[in-house]
Amino acid sequence: MASVLLSVNQVSKSYGARKAVDGVSFQVRQGQTVGLIGPNGAGKSTTVGMICGLLRSDSGSIVMDGEPIGQGPSEAKRKIGFVPQDLALYEDLSSLENLKLFGALYGLKGAPLKQRCEQALALVNLADRANDKPSTYSGGMKRRLNIAAALLHDPQLLILDEPTVGVDPQSRNAIFDTLETLKAQGRSLIYTSHYMEEVERLADHIVIIDHGKVLADETPAALYHRLPAQAALRAELSAAPSAALLSGVRALPGVTGAQGDGNVLDIGLADATHAPATLAWLAADCANAGVALLHFATAKTSLENIFLNLTGRSLRD
Repeated sequence: MASVLLSVNQVSKSYGARKAVDGVSFQVRQGQTVGLIGPNGAGKSTTVGMICGLLRSDSGSIVMDGEPIGQGPSEAKRKIGFVPQDLALYEDLSSLENLKLFGALYGLKGAPLKQRCEQALALVNLADRANDKPSTYSGGMKRRLNIAAALLHDPQLLILDEPTVGVDPQSRNAIFDTLETLKAQGRSLIYTSHYMEEVERLADHIVIIDHGKVLADETPAALYHRLPAQAALRAELSAAPSAALLSGVRALPGVTGAQGDGNVLDIGLADATHAPATLAWLAADCANAGVALLHFATAKTSLENIFLNLTGRSLRD
C-alpha cells in the first residue's frame, strides 16, 4: 500500500456559534485521488482552506508529508497546489506572463521557470495561446490556465475546488484529460465537486462530509455496498402500479424495495442476478392486470444514490 502523503486528524473549525468543521479526519496516499463531496455548507471549503494553511483550525492537526501545516510559509505548503473555485488570474497579462508571475512567487526564475511554464501550458493544451490574455479565453480555458498555475512549483498534492463550474462539456473533458494525465504520473489529488459523475470517473477513494462531519471515508466499491440495493430495475408502465403489484414485487426473492412514481416503477435488487426473474414476474402480473410494460432498464447503484441516502434529499441553500 502506498505511503500516506496527507493526514487530516480530528480537525475542527467554528465561526461563532456555528461549527463549520467538526472532528474531520481522512488521509490521502501517494498517487491517490480523493473525491471530497458534500452538500452546500457541509464544510468542504473550510476543510480545504485549513489543509492549504489559509485558515487556522481550532483543534486537530494536518500533516503533509510528515510536516505539520500551520500559518505562514513552510516547506509542507510548497508541496500543495491549490486550484480555487474562483478564478485567480490577471486578465491584462498574457497566459505566459501570468504563469511567470505565479512561478516567481514560489522562487522560480530563469531557465527553470521558463521550462515549468512551457510544461504547464502544454499539459493543459494552451501552448498555442501562451501569448494571449485570459480576457480572450473561454471559461473552460481560464479554468485550465488556473490548473497550470497551481502546477508550476511541481506540488506533490493538487487540490481542486469545483474546477468545472460553469464550463461546457468539451472543456470538462479537457480538464478530465489533464487530471487523468496527472494521475498517471503518480500525483495525488483532492477533487471537490457537486457532480457525482465526475467524482465517480476520477476518484479511487471518496470522503463524504455533511454538517462538518465525515459520513463516509471509503473506496467506491465499499460505498456501493452501503445501500441494500446493489442493482436496480426501472420499469415504465401504461398505468400507475397498483398497491397489489407493489406488494407482490416486494415479496419476490432478491427484491430489497419497490416504489412507484406516476407510471414509473423503481425496484431495488440485492444484485443483478435477480433481474431476469423479477422482470418475468412483472411482465406476467402486468399482462394479467391489463397493464402494458412499455420500457425497462437495469442500473447499478450510483454514487448519487449513496450521497442522497447519507445526506438527505432536502434542498440546501
